[in-house]
Amino acid sequence: MRLKKYTDYALRVLIYVNSKEEGELTSIKEISETFGISQNHLSKIVYQLGQLELLHTIRGRNGGIALSKSPEDINIGHVVRMMEDDFVMMECFDRDTNTCVITPSCKLKHVLNDALIAFLRVLDQYTLNDLTANKDELRDLMDINS
Repeated sequence: MRLKKYTDYALRVLIYVNSKEEGELTSIKEISETFGISQNHLSKIVYQLGQLELLHTIRGRNGGIALSKSPEDINIGHVVRMMEDDFVMMECFDRDTNTCVITPSCKLKHVLNDALIAFLRVLDQYTLNDLTANKDELRDLMDINS
């Protein structure tokens, strides 16, 4: 299973924001400079995370980004499901475009679907808090001054 860069970047944004001191705002510019991701691309991701009520954005000169929920309440499996637009692993997963002649009796699609379900179940066991339990190390690596 491979996640899209969009999902990867969304998880990085959440990790970065949660690695800041509690109540401290951050900016898209800071995150962009830390990870080398375009600000325009991050703006779209931050907007979606805001729509999902995971981030709170404050406009203006003293504005920024903060978590809108406790990191214990942000489930990683949920975030991945919301950021990925599909989990089509093979042609046979998409009924509209599937032309594979063995689909009616093929067992592979069932095996891969079981694997996908197991993958998501594992992600469901973790929260943002779990991913940032090592905040001091993360702050050092991301050059976040506390």
